[in-house]
Amino acid sequence: MTSSPAAQPTTAAPATPSRRRWLTLAIVGIAQLMVVLDATVVNIALPSAQADLGFSDGDRQWVVTAYSLAFGSLLLLGGRLSDLFGRKRTFIAGLIGFAAASALGGAAPDFGVLVAARALQGVFGALLAPTALAVLTTTFTIPRERARAFGVFGAIAGAGGAVGLLLGGFLTESLDWRWNLYINVVFAIVAIIGTLLFVGRVESDGPRPRLDLPGTVLVSAGLFGVVYGFANAETEGWDSPLSWIPLASAAVLLTAFVLWQRRTEHPLLPLVILTERNRAAAYLSILIAGASMFGIFLFVTYFLQATLGFSPIQTGLAFLPMVAMLVLAAQLSTNLLFPRLGAKVMVPLGMLLGTGGMLLLTRLTVDSVYVSDVLPGLILLGLAMGSIMPASMQTATLGVDRHFAGVASAMVNTSQQVGGSIGTALLNTIAATATTAYLTDHVADGPGALGPAAVAGYTTAFTWGAAFFAGGALLAALLFRRRARGSLTPTATAEHPSEPVVAA
Repeated sequence: MTSSPAAQPTTAAPATPSRRRWLTLAIVGIAQLMVVLDATVVNIALPSAQADLGFSDGDRQWVVTAYSLAFGSLLLLGGRLSDLFGRKRTFIAGLIGFAAASALGGAAPDFGVLVAARALQGVFGALLAPTALAVLTTTFTIPRERARAFGVFGAIAGAGGAVGLLLGGFLTESLDWRWNLYINVVFAIVAIIGTLLFVGRVESDGPRPRLDLPGTVLVSAGLFGVVYGFANAETEGWDSPLSWIPLASAAVLLTAFVLWQRRTEHPLLPLVILTERNRAAAYLSILIAGASMFGIFLFVTYFLQATLGFSPIQTGLAFLPMVAMLVLAAQLSTNLLFPRLGAKVMVPLGMLLGTGGMLLLTRLTVDSVYVSDVLPGLILLGLAMGSIMPASMQTATLGVDRHFAGVASAMVNTSQQVGGSIGTALLNTIAATATTAYLTDHVADGPGALGPAAVAGYTTAFTWGAAFFAGGALLAALLFRRRARGSLTPTATAEHPSEPVVAA
């Protein structure tokens, strides 16, 4: 077996950047925002959708789970399809499919159609998300501009969940829950027109490799088991067969996938992508940050609405300072700090900021107020994510051969999605256990213990979120190289670009 193309630098002349590359960034940003915010924008609409369509509390989780199952399990396939059939063509197909699925969900007459539409959104989201990042990777070939573009993209990836909360609250209160799905049609139309007008065709050479069907089946089934198992652990408990059987099966399937990738001639995921030390550290950092971020959105939202009595719109507005700090940190990190300090400093620093932000939130009580007790923690967490995500994303996709840009980008989304699934299940379980323990210890307080018990669950989850960030800081400091070597150095990328020329 010959060495993987992912490990072979090209010797072509330096790529000529597209004159329309900044418009491409705007279009890719719209698509990324659409995919990321869809994970949270529907959550706020669920009570209204449930009242309208008449489904049960037990069925309600499937509106969210159907999307995450399809999205998480098909990401690597989506990334590989963009490698095989072209970025622009795959990007447009993903936009059209996502818009059609969103329109179907918005017009859903019953629960079954709504769940099916959400699953279809996940399918096309898995095609769209890695392709969007691959388009960015292959468009920006100048290191300084690449850093700036990834700063914007990383800010969108980190802030999308909070934007979804704000947009979901506004649409649900001002219009109708169905507009939380219809709004994607508007985004998609703008992005499709922009893609046709401004996104250049990526030139390709060499024979087209075959799709690795056995690898696709193994990894898709394995990732499905991971997401499904953790989703059931959140609702059924860790001792339920619906939780541990899918997780055990996933471990077997993913092990078989790795073994198959070592021997097949056309691997779905060349293992050299994962074995490069800096890139592996970046994927792990994204996974840990994703696990911690879900704790932020989930439990801070619960606290603001259930304890402080915020409306959906007020809850969304409460996250805006965090979004502003995230955008600010992302731009400072990618334009000033990351080029000088590298991921070995920036990612651990972001993790430590996240640890501090989570620890501030552990001080919440039923008598807390937003400005003095919630806001400081959110500001630190925004700075944390703005330091972690752009640096990790840029490192994860830098220096990858152009034929594998899609699947390398898919690993970014896969890390974030799996991290979110793990974080949601673990933190929910931890919070529920802490709440139950508080109620057991305060039986004499009667109904008056319910509020403090819920807050005790939230603060326990924040404590574990802080532990996730602290562990991430240690791992990032140990795993990232002091100076990126070989294909991961900006100088090497400029002299021996792995990215193709993009036609204007």
